[in-house]
Amino acid sequence: MTLSQILATAAFSLLGLSALVLIVRLFSRSGKPEWLSAAAQALAAVLLAAELVMRSFQVGFVALTSTYESLLFYAAVIAALLVWYRFQKKLRYSAGLAFGAVMVAIIMMAVASSPLIAKEALPPIPALRSGWLVLHVSFSFIGEAFFVVSFVASILFLATKNDERRLDLDRVTYTSVAIGYVFFTAGALAFGAIWAEQAWGRWWSWDPKETWALVTWLVYTAYLHVRLVMKRKDSWPSIISVAGFLCTVFTFFGVNYLLPGLHSYG
Repeated sequence: MTLSQILATAAFSLLGLSALVLIVRLFSRSGKPEWLSAAAQALAAVLLAAELVMRSFQVGFVALTSTYESLLFYAAVIAALLVWYRFQKKLRYSAGLAFGAVMVAIIMMAVASSPLIAKEALPPIPALRSGWLVLHVSFSFIGEAFFVVSFVASILFLATKNDERRLDLDRVTYTSVAIGYVFFTAGALAFGAIWAEQAWGRWWSWDPKETWALVTWLVYTAYLHVRLVMKRKDSWPSIISVAGFLCTVFTFFGVNYLLPGLHSYG
């Protein structure tokens, strides 16, 4: 087993441990704060970051140019975000929300470890050797990590009838979407367009991934309109938030394998 495999396996195991601790907390309904799940998430994020740094030295560029590397980065950001969520003071902590987000990170790592995903650390093609690409990918996935939190919070919002809990979950959803929207807009649209102009000579080409990134952005724009302008706090904002996350999943996985285009290698 290579060092890269050891780091990925250890991170996956730590996320699994975090999920188990959160399950125990959910069933025990203990009001006492616990630190083990957050510690496991933090260490998993550090190990994944270490693996990406190691791969960066191997390929001679920032390791964010393959599907495997993108999934590791995605899982690492989700784990780091959950640590921040655990210790921040403005939003009420929910073990159920943390568990759901951890499971998304675990699924991403499980997909990364599948035979369908190439894991070799290979130097990127010339079109991918751009600082704008690094900003494009990193900011997009940071935004989508916040969308993971809003997605889980929205699912819990739709599943509960408790008004106080729904209010807390609505705040988490809104805060996560508002922050994620800024990162996603910068990464997927602004930095992506700049990189496209440098790599292909045009800002926009209606490539399937570009189109679905725009669809995703429009869905979250609709969420902010309904939540901020229309001031609705019923089920509709959460439904739109869930739809937005499903769009991010299709943009990453569906477009890569079902709609070949300029992003087919990423």
